[in-house]
Amino acid sequence: MKARLWWWWPYQVWKYLVVCPVAVLTTLVGSAAIVVLSPFVNPSVLSRVIAGSWARINAWATPMPVEVIGRENIDPEQSYVVVSNHQSPFDILVLYGWLGIDFRWVMKQELRSVPGLGAACAALGHIYIDRSDHQAAVQSINAARERISGGTSVVFFPEGTRSEDGRLRGFKKGAFRFAIDTGLPILPVTVVGVGGVLPARRFDLRPGRAKLVIHPPVAIDDPAGVDLTGLSNRVKEIIGSALPEAVEPEQ
Repeated sequence: MKARLWWWWPYQVWKYLVVCPVAVLTTLVGSAAIVVLSPFVNPSVLSRVIAGSWARINAWATPMPVEVIGRENIDPEQSYVVVSNHQSPFDILVLYGWLGIDFRWVMKQELRSVPGLGAACAALGHIYIDRSDHQAAVQSINAARERISGGTSVVFFPEGTRSEDGRLRGFKKGAFRFAIDTGLPILPVTVVGVGGVLPARRFDLRPGRAKLVIHPPVAIDDPAGVDLTGLSNRVKEIIGSALPEAVEPEQ
């Protein structure tokens, strides 16, 4: 845990009087707007405009300025399997606010029950999976393939859960199977610094700077001949190359 500097106590006033109300208000208003407008407006437009604005407003309130490196590695007409590390709930703000492409999340089923947010994510076409039921999870991923085309991408956090110490943990293989099955290129991205703003499983929110590193895509040239473990390790190494923290070794 970081040492508390002189500004920590004054920031608690800002956190509870400004950051928390802004987060609640923007989430409720944004979710309601998405649910109401989704029958009439393309989900991609709602995602870019409403969800993107929600992310930037909450990052501004924190405050958490974000630096983007490697935007030239994205072709806006290309769909990708986006693979990212996961340190904090604020990873979502960074990706929504600064990745700059239309995408759908692969989300755990439990989030569907969050009031307002669950319905909004369903309206946007995000992909819920039941991690306790492997067959149901596979069916959800297979059904999602129809949504990933024409510049719409899908985002995976292959670690499966947030890292509490910043170390890059072992990758689950679902994202890589999806890339092989669809033939879509993998877009590795690294979110840096967000764990110091809002650590995993603690509400010790602090102001801080974040960085989004967009790496060159990894093409799936021969889906039938791809080594799944080799592909996973290669992407993990790329993502870890932008992290100041050590990568947790595979067991």
